[in-house]
Amino acid sequence: MTLEEYFVGEPRGAKVEMAQYLGISDVWLSMLIRGKRRASASLCKKIEKATQGLVKRKELRPDIFA
Repeated sequence: MTLEEYFVGEPRGAKVEMAQYLGISDVWLSMLIRGKRRASASLCKKIEKATQGLVKRKELRPDIFA
């Protein structure tokens, strides 16, 4: 599952909440969702944890987590 797919079913404010949890801005999260930026290895792990494994680190960065 991609980050974009993950947020389709999430309630309003979920992106801001996740950005705060991850320690990044909501703009940065938006860029990650749209594929304009790539997450670091440590951020990928945090995203996987925050989404309870629905968004896999391997999906976010297949070049690192093959």
